[in-house]
Amino acid sequence: MDDDLRIVFESRNRAACADRSLVLVTAGIPHKVLHDAGGSMIVVPAEHSAHAIEEISIYDEANPPVVPKPKKIIRYQNAMPGIAAYVLVVCGVAWLAGESAFGENWFRAGRVDGVLVRAGEFWRTVTALTLHSGLGHLAGNLVFGALFGLFAGRILGSGVAWFAIITTGALGNLLNTLVLAPDHRSIGASTAVFAALGIVAGYVWRAKLMSQERWVYRNGPIVGGLALLMYTGTGDENTDIGAHLFGFLSGFGGGVLLTLVRDRILENRWQWLCGGAAALLITGAWGIALLS
Repeated sequence: MDDDLRIVFESRNRAACADRSLVLVTAGIPHKVLHDAGGSMIVVPAEHSAHAIEEISIYDEANPPVVPKPKKIIRYQNAMPGIAAYVLVVCGVAWLAGESAFGENWFRAGRVDGVLVRAGEFWRTVTALTLHSGLGHLAGNLVFGALFGLFAGRILGSGVAWFAIITTGALGNLLNTLVLAPDHRSIGASTAVFAALGIVAGYVWRAKLMSQERWVYRNGPIVGGLALLMYTGTGDENTDIGAHLFGFLSGFGGGVLLTLVRDRILENRWQWLCGGAAALLITGAWGIALLS
């Protein structure tokens, strides 16, 4: 090769030089790739420099550099008020039910009863979310409800998150009741717990809050949600798997819908409105149940 050499490309990235070297090989242009501490460069004889630059320019135009999409900024919210309210409600109802407060059988008045729900007593789909069969049942739902509620509250805010959790949890109870035999009866917050998990998965997936560069990252929320559902929601023969599944699916749909108003729901007024609506939904459902 001649002593009169011209640099036609240089980069800190050796792979970039290797790609363009292959372009010059294909074009039949003699060249050398030189490396030093600062990176790599391609040199060609002076009489071939114009042709080499032209071939490299054509390659660069056909293969523009991949610019990573900027990461979406997540404005994390205070989830603790919602978690505190959740613990207070389920523990309060557990105490009232255990004491047969107001002389009522809270379990009979508030449980999901397939026959009665189909007859129009839809408030049972809400009241059943606050009832538990024992300390172990209560403790398990407190732990997982607080955990998944924390995730939901951090991205949606306490008010919006728990209103969505209650409504989609009630919808999960309703769907489960309609699918199973009419004599189906159930209690427990687990439907709402898995609705919270579904809300997080649906919202994070649809809002594209995770990297979109690879399939694993794009669909990570769905895969992760289903994995948690399978790991924590399929226990022994006494586990109401249908309620967990329908709770997750209802929550997932709710999370997807919430992305349509994601620019508004973090406003304080919506947090207060939804938080108030959640409290009204619980107290109203129990008021109807105990007066019926």
